[in-house]
Amino acid sequence: MTDFSPQRAALADVVAIPVTPFDERDRLDADTYRALVRRLLDAGIRTVTPNGNTSEFYSLTPEERRLEVELTMAEVREAGGGAEVVVGVGHDPATAVAAAEQARDAGAGMVMVHQPVNPYVSQAGWVDYHRAVAEAVPEVGVVPYLRNPLIDGSALARLGEACPNVIGVKYAVPDAARFAAFARDAGPERFVWVAGLAELYAPAYFACGATGFTSGLVNVAPRISLEMLRALRAGDFGAAMRVWESIRVFEDLRAAQQSANNVSVVKEALAHLGLCRRDVRPPSRTLPEEQRAEIAGIVKGWEAA
Repeated sequence: MTDFSPQRAALADVVAIPVTPFDERDRLDADTYRALVRRLLDAGIRTVTPNGNTSEFYSLTPEERRLEVELTMAEVREAGGGAEVVVGVGHDPATAVAAAEQARDAGAGMVMVHQPVNPYVSQAGWVDYHRAVAEAVPEVGVVPYLRNPLIDGSALARLGEACPNVIGVKYAVPDAARFAAFARDAGPERFVWVAGLAELYAPAYFACGATGFTSGLVNVAPRISLEMLRALRAGDFGAAMRVWESIRVFEDLRAAQQSANNVSVVKEALAHLGLCRRDVRPPSRTLPEEQRAEIAGIVKGWEAA
């Protein structure tokens, strides 16, 4: 049986979701993407998720998603191979399975399975969908991305019993009490619990059993994300909440209107820093001028701190 200890440890960390930079012709900018990943690795980030939602997963072509995995793996190897890669996979079952197999073949140790976008999701069907992926790549750690509050912890328990390689959960239902109950029903020690709603929810979810959190903010300010992780690992919730206050406006802008500008805000901050273009793909859209100035002011404040 595969030992997933390194992968489990990597989930109990800052799980970075890199953006996908586009060039002036709306093509994936490979050189800039690699530079952004290297910036994360050089800052001390050790868990990277290409093809996550902050990567604009649903706006990428299959070829672009494959390229993003290859670029990530190449950069991790060049940096010494100390980071774990969690590849986002999804869409229809056959596409998700094929993407998981591609991730395995590229050398990734984990896949994160995006929540099924089908409007008709039963509990048993949710288990079947993830089981198809997990059974196709038994040597790869599998991490369901759970955003559906109607899925019960018992469903995850059944999935974990059938598939030992389901090792963690990216939990993104915005309800800490629901998360606590879900984890206890599924088996709190069986899975690594990742707070899937990033830094703003991390303190509450850590109090209920999470040991890692995802981040898009980390693209802009890895120091801040790592500072929150250190505080949470130390059980210093006062320090964690001071970090929380420093990022609150930025993250609220990302979350506004059902996260309409989630990626646009991050890319605007990166554009202010000169790290990539601000371009996003529909159905996202670049920010209006007045919000660009607000983002620039926030980033300047972080740089001065």
